[in-house]
Amino acid sequence: MQGMKKLALVLLILVLAGALYYAFTGDNNQVGSEEDQAVLQQNAPTGTYLTGLTDLEGNPVTMAEDKVVFLNIWATWCGPCNIEMPGIQALYNKYKDHEKVEFYIVSDEDAATVNPFIARKGYELPFYQFVGPYPAALDGNAIPRTYIIHNGQVLAQEVGAAQWDRPEVHQLIDQKLAEI
Repeated sequence: MQGMKKLALVLLILVLAGALYYAFTGDNNQVGSEEDQAVLQQNAPTGTYLTGLTDLEGNPVTMAEDKVVFLNIWATWCGPCNIEMPGIQALYNKYKDHEKVEFYIVSDEDAATVNPFIARKGYELPFYQFVGPYPAALDGNAIPRTYIIHNGQVLAQEVGAAQWDRPEVHQLIDQKLAEI
């Protein structure tokens, strides 16, 4: 009998804790009514390319839609982003002179933050700035996020740090280049 009372008390506490959690966190991910959600979704960018992209001098940049695109979304303060950057540099070194491959290393940080990082690390990658909502196909909360894209189709994507100069990545890019 004593065991049943303890079990009932534990269950009651769990139910109350769940109710309190839901009451205070509930549907925080939703903004407004269903109509508001529909408007937000309707106004979200579509596709797999970033519009409003700039270089680190503030000049507008249009992503190449007819090339194999390597798109990495990162930040200077992100440990996993820093871990994968040497592999991205090695991959870039292999394909930087190929006319059908473009690299976009994108952060929402300003040039005053990114440029000293680049200088300190010695990277020779094409860094860009993007501030705004990402298209649904590229949206996410985590960084780094990396996509390999061609003609609007995401060929590969990875969330989290990855080793980008491994043979499978070269094979994927080379295979797509042979097709175009």
